[in-house]
Amino acid sequence: MDQDQRSDPLYAVSPLDGRYADRTTPLAPYASEAGLMRARVRVEVEYLLALADLDATPLEIDDGQREGLRGLYERFGPEDARLIKRIETQGYGEYDATNHDVKAIEYFVREGLPEGVGEQWIHFGLTSEDVNNLAHRLLIGPAVEEVLVPAFRSVRDALVDLAHEHRGLPMLARTHGQPATPTTFGKEMAVYAARLGRALGRIRSATDGLSGKLAGASGTYAAHTVAYPGVDWRAFSREFVEELGLEHVPLTTQVNPCDDLAELFDALRGANDVLLDLDRDMWLYVSDRYLGQDAVEGETGSSTMPHKVNPIDFENSEGNLSKANSDLTFLAGYVTKSRLQRDLSDSTVKRNVGAALAHCLIGYGKCEKGLEKVAPNERVMREELEENPEVIGEAVQTILRREGHTDAYERVKALSRGRRTSLDDFRELFAELDVDERTREELMTLTPAGYTGLASELVDDIDE
Repeated sequence: MDQDQRSDPLYAVSPLDGRYADRTTPLAPYASEAGLMRARVRVEVEYLLALADLDATPLEIDDGQREGLRGLYERFGPEDARLIKRIETQGYGEYDATNHDVKAIEYFVREGLPEGVGEQWIHFGLTSEDVNNLAHRLLIGPAVEEVLVPAFRSVRDALVDLAHEHRGLPMLARTHGQPATPTTFGKEMAVYAARLGRALGRIRSATDGLSGKLAGASGTYAAHTVAYPGVDWRAFSREFVEELGLEHVPLTTQVNPCDDLAELFDALRGANDVLLDLDRDMWLYVSDRYLGQDAVEGETGSSTMPHKVNPIDFENSEGNLSKANSDLTFLAGYVTKSRLQRDLSDSTVKRNVGAALAHCLIGYGKCEKGLEKVAPNERVMREELEENPEVIGEAVQTILRREGHTDAYERVKALSRGRRTSLDDFRELFAELDVDERTREELMTLTPAGYTGLASELVDDIDE
């Protein structure tokens, strides 16, 4: 394969970098190898500066030098990423190929050290996991908060708009796939909007709880303590981790246990489950013609059936969110495990976190696009209600119970269960009932379209 083919999305191994590359681009700063390199440089630089702030160390770094060091990650670009990769895989200048990604970061920072700052202080007392666990969270947290959450919120906003716009539009409900007590289209959209709101809260809680460790090769601060036994390294570590915006984990092995990441992956999976439920319901509403879809000019729905407008956005969303959830379930279960104090099997696994987030992002975008293209078909909804008058049976037997008829349920059941029933059939029953005229008139006015309870009012609960 030549160089042009390597950079051509048509030759990408994964659709995330090929067919869907334009949709996953917003995640590149957080999910790419270059993004990880930059985050590692940030950790190494900030750690070096923190060491200089200790009275115990002879390390001194003035304001100008600090600005230059921070520029290593603040102005980090493609050439810097390529240099780090070259140090790792080929060697550079005095450095042989490290075949170690974090050691390559150390040498990169060494190359950028201001004159007079001793290179021996870079990565002083650290193990690679001290850098990696912090770097990963500095990427995953913002990826979720700045990319996924806004996309997820856009889906919720679209549902809120549909809920308010169609709050009073009556629609036949289906329980167990069978005609059931009517609802409104707006209320059903409000249910999903409310669920997504709660899911967002769980995601925010999980991102706020991301945590980090900096305690050396076995989590004991051994190297730090043997060098400077008078320093309170536990307090140093806590302050350093919290300065990065993370919670501090005081008790670890070499590895941050990753319970925090598992909680975040579970929160994302739960949110995706809500959207998967929505995708499938919208697909069914389209199939039942409750929803019409805008036809896109020039788009082909079927290679052989010219008339088709398929619910492809909901289907695409369902597929991507299902793939995301498979990955998130695997990740949540895997990253919390390590043989004894450390093994490296999690290293390659964590490189796939970005792929899981990318499938989430595609799924959210496709779902939102699907919602933008659908419109309720009021005529079909009302026809369905008229064709299923038996759904007022619940109302009839409840009113009769109120009036003291102990056999109310059985009488309505005998009239309607398992058979087609008309409003006239019900009205014949009403005429025979031993009830006062006020109650009879109340029964006579019942219609499926009017039997929606508080559905339209419930829409306002999504704003609480």
